Amino acid sequence: MFILLLGAPGAGKGTQGTILAERLGLPKITTGDLLRAAVKAGTPLGRDAKPFMDKGQLVPDAVILGLIKDELAKPAAAQGAILDGFPRNAAQAEMVDRTLAERGNRLTHILLLEVADDELVRRIHSRAGIEGRSDDTPETIRTRLQVYQRDTAPLIAHYGQRGNVHRVPATGSIEEIATEIKRIVGR
Repeated sequence: MFILLLGAPGAGKGTQGTILAERLGLPKITTGDLLRAAVKAGTPLGRDAKPFMDKGQLVPDAVILGLIKDELAKPAAAQGAILDGFPRNAAQAEMVDRTLAERGNRLTHILLLEVADDELVRRIHSRAGIEGRSDDTPETIRTRLQVYQRDTAPLIAHYGQRGNVHRVPATGSIEEIATEIKRIVGR
């Protein structure tokens, strides 16, 4: 079972992805976490990604694609994975589709976590104070929401043609949202 979590920054993809991965026993592949770890470790990928992340911009596909392909090739992802934060644009979506198809798989569920913009900004400001993330400044928050609307939101139409996009109102409690996701996924 391969599940894609879509939603703007602050929509709860990380939280719900962790809950879902634990419940299903699947790895959660989170580009943001992988990139932040690479930046912290000072790896070549991290050095390439840091300037983009600090400005709230998406890290170029060339930097991300190999990383995701490696994660999907790991034995832990043989039965499925939760994809959080990737793909973010049509080119990346095609790559994910091809990579999964090469293994005889496909995305089984696309979960779109929907939250109003003012709530997203409130959540991200709160997260910045708790986690101290360098990519959660007021300027980068605005940029990331604009980038999401421009590049990521069109994926809804791309995947909507398949009939497996599920809109999840993500403004209730963490438990209520997790329960709705469980109902959609079926376990």
